[in-house]
Amino acid sequence: MNAPLPSSGAPGASFSVLGLAPVVPVVVVEDAADAVPLARALVAGGLPAIEVTLRTPAAPDAIRAIAAEVPGAVVGAGTVLTPEQVTAAVAAGARFLVSPGCTDTLLAAMRAADVPFLPGVSTASEAMALLERGVREMKFFPARAAGGTAYLKSLAGPLPQVRFCPTGGIGPDTAPEYLALPNVGCVGGSWMLPEDAVAARDWDRVERLAREAAALR
Repeated sequence: MNAPLPSSGAPGASFSVLGLAPVVPVVVVEDAADAVPLARALVAGGLPAIEVTLRTPAAPDAIRAIAAEVPGAVVGAGTVLTPEQVTAAVAAGARFLVSPGCTDTLLAAMRAADVPFLPGVSTASEAMALLERGVREMKFFPARAAGGTAYLKSLAGPLPQVRFCPTGGIGPDTAPEYLALPNVGCVGGSWMLPEDAVAARDWDRVERLAREAAALR
C-alpha cells in the first residue's frame, strides 16, 4: 500500500506535488519500452514524482505503463499546453499536470481534471493572476533564464503564500540553492537522466543519480 500523499491547498487537489520529493525528474521518453525500467530506477532512488513530458509520441503510452506497472510512482504529465492534452494525459493515468505557462482556457481544463497541477509562471504578475484564482502552487519556468534564486527570493516578500517548483537550467550544483528558499517546495530537472545512460539503458546509474538527487534536502 502506498503511503498517504502530502495534502495541497490548491482547489480540487488531493495531494501536493511539491511535497513528494526535493526533485521532480523531468522525463522525455523516446521509446515507451524504457518507461517502466526508467521509472523503477527513479522510484528506487527516492524520486517518486515523475513528470513525463508530452514532447514525444511515446509519452501517453509511457504514462500509461508507469501508472499500471510501477508501484510507488506518482506519474504526471508535463509540457501540457491544451485542454485536449489535459484530457488525454489524465485518461492515460497522469496523477498531476505541469505546464510551462498558463492561459485561462488551460487553467479551466486543468482545474476541471480534478488532479493537482502546477501552472507555469515567470513574473510576479502571472503569479498574482493565479493567486486571484485560488492557485498557490506553481512552476517557475524557465528558472535560470527568468532570474533564478535571486528572483524567487524577491518574490517571497510580497507573495509569501506562493510556493514554487523551479525548472529550467537547474542541475545538482545549483539545486540546493533553490531548495534552501522558503518559497520553493521542490525543483524539476533531468540531470539524473543523462542521455548516454538512458540510451545504454543503464538503470543502475539512473538509480544512483536519483538517490543523490533525493538526498539534496
